[in-house]
Amino acid sequence: MRIGSVAAFMTIDLLLVLTPGPDWAYVIAVGLRDRMVLPAVAGLVAGYAALTVLVAAGLAVLITTSPGALTAVTLIGGAYLIWLGAAVLSRPAETGSPGRAPCSRNPGRHVVARGAATSGLNPKGLLLFVAVLPQFVDRHGGLPIAAQIGLLGTIHMTNCGAAYLAVGTLARNTLTSRPSAAHGVTRAAGAAMIVLGALLVLERAFASI
Repeated sequence: MRIGSVAAFMTIDLLLVLTPGPDWAYVIAVGLRDRMVLPAVAGLVAGYAALTVLVAAGLAVLITTSPGALTAVTLIGGAYLIWLGAAVLSRPAETGSPGRAPCSRNPGRHVVARGAATSGLNPKGLLLFVAVLPQFVDRHGGLPIAAQIGLLGTIHMTNCGAAYLAVGTLARNTLTSRPSAAHGVTRAAGAAMIVLGALLVLERAFASI
């Protein structure tokens, strides 16, 4: 596997990671509302780890080439984003409340699980793995293809971990001392999740017509 290809993938992937989307909205909302940035980032990375395994196993290609399977994944992912955005909007009063812990006995576990679902059920993320990542695989190199996909997936997860941890921490440290601003940003993050989820559902609905 050529070093130039790895470097090119790392650069392109980092630019994509730095583009705001559902992952950004989730980590910012959780960082402001529950002050749990690290578990949120860990969950998002776990979701991409699962996608890496799917791509390495060839299952992702089957999903994206099967209209029915892709429609199901898109609808589930879109509905989940809408539900998660509505949940964020329903609890804005907790934003910026230092020391206020979520009601769950295992808040960190739930934050990780929601993060994994946010990235793992994002159809755009799946298509990104299928459309972009394989282009940087050297099919004539000495390293097995599955190992190359694992390496590229690890690079993506590293980029995500660093970027999302910085975004979530910056948002939490900057805005938790400004309740009104934090309240507005949290509402914006929740609304963004709902809009992105609705766009996914509508896009797939029109594609099926």
